[in-house]
Amino acid sequence: MLRVVFVCLGNICRSPTAEAVFRHKAQEAMLELVTDSAGTAGYHIGARPDKRSMAVAQRRGYHFDGISCRKVADDDFILADLIIAMDNANHSSLLKRCPEEHQNKVKLFMDFADSDFSEVPDPYYGGIKGFELVLNLIEQASDGLVEHCLVLSNSEVS
Repeated sequence: MLRVVFVCLGNICRSPTAEAVFRHKAQEAMLELVTDSAGTAGYHIGARPDKRSMAVAQRRGYHFDGISCRKVADDDFILADLIIAMDNANHSSLLKRCPEEHQNKVKLFMDFADSDFSEVPDPYYGGIKGFELVLNLIEQASDGLVEHCLVLSNSEVS
């Protein structure tokens, strides 16, 4: 069973939203996996995701059950099959911290989308339109990531 961890800075907006959306889309595709999210910084450990992120996503049918903020742990690099960074800064931070033998697991989320955006922007200090844009980008990238995980799962079976 694949384990996917989504990572942003504080694990309060983007990565928990990505976890909720991807989990939903993976279930629809009947893809069995474990999802999680974390932050490269520990600003919000133990907190629920940002209320604005949850409100926008919940209006589209996504649920945040069991999701709370945490910081990336050393075990994530060993246990996860994919570590998905929301932006270049967090991608770089993860690679600096990740043992060399696990760096192939660290990916940029928007690489799984056909989009003009190369990163999922941080909506924290913006208005509701920023949270809606983030959700749109996460939905696009999640579709591509589901396809990628289906291929990975099928290759593990054969």
